[in-house]
Amino acid sequence: MRGSPRLGKSGQSILESVIYRSLGASSSQLVVGPGFGLDNSIVRLSCGRVLVATSDPLSYIPSVGPKASAWLSVHLLASDLTTSGFSPQFGLFDFNLPPSLSDASFAKYWRSFHQECKKLGLSIIGGHTGRYPGIDYTIVGGGVVMAIGPEDHYLTSSMARNGDDVVLTKGAAIETTAVLTRVFPRKVRNALGSRLFDKAWNYLYKVSTVADALTSSSIGVRHRGVTAMHDGTEGGVIAGLIELTTASRLGLMVDLGQIHVSEETERLCELFRIDPLVSLSEGSLIIASKPTKTNEIRAKLSSHGIPSSIVGSLTSKFRGCKATSSKGTRSLRYPDVDPYWKAYSKAVKRGWT
Repeated sequence: MRGSPRLGKSGQSILESVIYRSLGASSSQLVVGPGFGLDNSIVRLSCGRVLVATSDPLSYIPSVGPKASAWLSVHLLASDLTTSGFSPQFGLFDFNLPPSLSDASFAKYWRSFHQECKKLGLSIIGGHTGRYPGIDYTIVGGGVVMAIGPEDHYLTSSMARNGDDVVLTKGAAIETTAVLTRVFPRKVRNALGSRLFDKAWNYLYKVSTVADALTSSSIGVRHRGVTAMHDGTEGGVIAGLIELTTASRLGLMVDLGQIHVSEETERLCELFRIDPLVSLSEGSLIIASKPTKTNEIRAKLSSHGIPSSIVGSLTSKFRGCKATSSKGTRSLRYPDVDPYWKAYSKAVKRGWT
C-alpha cells in the first residue's frame, strides 16, 4: 500500500516528470521559464525591458491572526520577486476562503494586505475572492506578483558563477521558529523559558527577504556585485543552497559551522524534533556574489540591521553540494521532505497550544 502524498511543495521528480513536460504554448518572448530552484520567470517585452513574475500560496493562520497572516502572505510573494533585484510592482490575488471565515475577519486581513502592498509599492490590479466548501486553513488561495525593469539588470538563481562567494542572511529555520512559536505559544514558552520565548516570538517580522535582496542588489548586480539570489523556503537553508547550485550548474563547498542557528531556534527545533538546517526558512536569503564585492555587500546589509555570514564558495570543479564540518566532508542530499509539516500536524493532534 502506497503512503500518503508528501505535504508541502512538490519534489523535483514530479516537477520534472509531470509539470515541466507540459507547459502549454511556447513563446519566443519567454527568457526564463519554470525550473528547479528558480524563483521567477522572465518575459522579454520591448525596448530592452523584461517582465519578472512569480507565484505563491496565500495563507491565513487563525492562531497568528488576520493582520500577521496578511503580512506573511504579501512578504512571501515579494521575497521571491525581489530575488530578481527588482521591487514588486503589480499583483493578482485569488482568495478561495473557508466557509467558516467571517466577513469581519477577512476585512481585517484585507486591510492589512492592502497596507503592506502599499508600503512595498505593489499595486493590486485584479484577482478573485470567494468561499467554497472543502476549503480549510491555512492555505486560502494564491497570488502572482510582477515587476518590469531593464533586461540587463535582472537576476535569477541560475546566474551564479564559478568562484563566487555564497552569503547567507540571518540564519536557519527563521519561518519555522516564527510560526511554531505563534501557533503553539504555551508549549514553546514552557520549553524555552521566557527569555528565549520572547526572542522567538519576535521572529515573525523576520520572515521576509525583501530588505535583504534590495539592500544587497543596491551594491550592483551581475559583474558589478550580486550574481544570483534565492530565498530559503521549504527544505530550509540546505534545500535553498542545493537549488541555487543546481540552477547555476555548479558545485558548492559549504561550511555548516558558518550557518547560524540561534539558541532559541535550536531549542525550539529540539522540542519539535526538527533539523533546523532542512526546515522552513523564509527570511533567509542566499546570495552569490563576486568575491571582490562580498565585504561591501555584507557591510551594507549590516548597516540595515541584517546579519550575514559567508557560508561557502561555488566551483565548476564538481557538481552538487559538499559540506564541511567538525566531522569531516560529506555530500549533501536534497531533503526528501520538510519536517516542519509533520511536526506541525503532530503538535495539532497532540493538542499543543
